[in-house]
Amino acid sequence: MPGSGVITVEDLLRSPALQLRLVAGEPGISRRVAWAHVSELEDPTPWLCGSEMIMTTGMAIPRSPARQRAYLERLDDAGVACLAVSEGMFVPPLTRALRTAVAERGFPVVEVPIPVPFIAISQEVAAATQGDVGARLNAQLRVFGAVQWLAAGRLSAREIFGRLERLSGYSLYACTLQGAPLLDGVPVPLPEHMDLIPRTQPSPPTVPGGYVLPVTGPRGPAGYILALESPDAAPAGVSVVQHIATVAALQLSMVAHDREILRRQGAETLAEMLQGALDRATVARRLAGSGFVADKALCLAVVGPASVRRDAPCDDNVAEALAGSGAPHLMLRQGDELFVLVHDDKAAQVLSGAQDVTVGMSRPFPADAPLTAPRREAEWAHSRAVEAGRPAMTYGSDPTQKWLTGVPADLDALAAEVLGSVARYDAAHAGELLPSVRVWLEHDRHTEHAARALHIHPNTLRYRVQRFEEISGRRLSSTASLAEVWLALRATADAPAGQHGGGADV
Repeated sequence: MPGSGVITVEDLLRSPALQLRLVAGEPGISRRVAWAHVSELEDPTPWLCGSEMIMTTGMAIPRSPARQRAYLERLDDAGVACLAVSEGMFVPPLTRALRTAVAERGFPVVEVPIPVPFIAISQEVAAATQGDVGARLNAQLRVFGAVQWLAAGRLSAREIFGRLERLSGYSLYACTLQGAPLLDGVPVPLPEHMDLIPRTQPSPPTVPGGYVLPVTGPRGPAGYILALESPDAAPAGVSVVQHIATVAALQLSMVAHDREILRRQGAETLAEMLQGALDRATVARRLAGSGFVADKALCLAVVGPASVRRDAPCDDNVAEALAGSGAPHLMLRQGDELFVLVHDDKAAQVLSGAQDVTVGMSRPFPADAPLTAPRREAEWAHSRAVEAGRPAMTYGSDPTQKWLTGVPADLDALAAEVLGSVARYDAAHAGELLPSVRVWLEHDRHTEHAARALHIHPNTLRYRVQRFEEISGRRLSSTASLAEVWLALRATADAPAGQHGGGADV
């Protein structure tokens, strides 16, 4: 037997004491055997680590050709080194389908003579691999040292995982559940390896050529570590890969902790900016400390859940999108409102990356400007986006705005003349005619789409449009009346509440 701690299927076939006979799969006899294990399960793969010789009396082997082939393919995919079947016991006839799969994959199948007990094979493998145990234990202890590297904080994730690759004998990759980067500096699996990432949890750890193990983050499952055996290296085994996954989880926790500290500091700054409690020099210094670029325009956003009927906070989704973008930002939760301050050129791009949210954005403004007007604009844009069922809206983005006068008294007069009677009806009857018609027009008079945005039945919306026409005296099938109503609605929405008077009572 070799003295390096590595034993192959070929070594076992040459052993005079074992008297094993090769049935099929000669191209695979150079496979390394780390353990010999008895299993009578048709699918033992969830309990395997790879490089095993699976020994069976035959009860585990199905009889049908398709199931025999699937049985062998499962073992091979799990990294099993060899299948050993007992002579003259319960082994069914090995079908052509199984033999074809053996030939295609180079998977060795050997026969064990009746006089040879399975325990003799296990002892032979254990004795040959005993020298490998010390090396594996040493690798495990050295991987534990990675925790000290993390605590010292002197090494980046890239440097830590580079060292772990050299210690473990594996090429290491990390990705989120969706296949995106998980740790800064640690590569995601190559495109040809993405099929090795599980689609469901839990899943077997063994994959062809290595292991894939889950990584837990602060809020639950976060992603996977994929460890593939490096050429000309001695792989340290699944226990070491499990320790590496633990190091990855610790790294995620530390990153989350650091982000939470920065998030709280940013929230304090944004709260004081909204209150107008900071002078210009302090604002400039704190924004620079958060990564903002001097003399570059800002945008204030109000973010909420995508549906008005949802109460779940969206803070985590927004925080993940902002962190993933790398864009400088400040975020603050005040009651029902989530405020986000970003650079104007990044606002739409970054915030649109958040899942299941509605965003209202202010117009661009300089860093030294008070936030009173941007806050009002963002709140108005958010409320309009919610009403219209749109994911995002920016204040002042309406193209009809250029046709409206900028004089508040004129806007009030236009709204009062066209919409005053409907506004008074809504006020007296707790009605929803004005907002319903506004959303209907914003959806280009597509009743089904607008009804979904309003969370009402299409027939209810049709009735509200009809009542609007009756009360206002304007038929929306008329081009002239439609233009007049639309401009009047835009006049009422042209500015946040309080910017012009309430003469229209709308």
